[in-house]
Amino acid sequence: MGNEDFLWAGIPFNGGISGQQLAPCGAVSASAVFLGLRHRCSLADKEQAKQARNTIRLQAGKLVGDFTKQFGDITCRSLLGLDFNIPGEYQRFRESGRSKDTCEKYVLYVIEKLFTFEQEKGLGLTGQ
Repeated sequence: MGNEDFLWAGIPFNGGISGQQLAPCGAVSASAVFLGLRHRCSLADKEQAKQARNTIRLQAGKLVGDFTKQFGDITCRSLLGLDFNIPGEYQRFRESGRSKDTCEKYVLYVIEKLFTFEQEKGLGLTGQ
């Protein structure tokens, strides 16, 4: 998207939502926000807005369902098997490099699913 605002908007999704691991995985939450931004349109065109809302809900639901099938859950704590409320746990997790086998895998999966949605619509990602 090329806008630092989007990077900053994603910061709270680290560790579920700001380390609150009973929340969905940040990659899943961020994908829902992305879908809303991707399909946004003028609310003045009621029919187009209705179609956009339906597309957003369908794609977000499919992504969550597919993610759950692939990884067994969507909550950060269940996915990682760690409790970041334990002092030092988050720091140990980051230093261990384990995020490459977990979080980065979840982010990549979500990106691939979003890309697949674009391909299915025949829109591609260029110029978007």
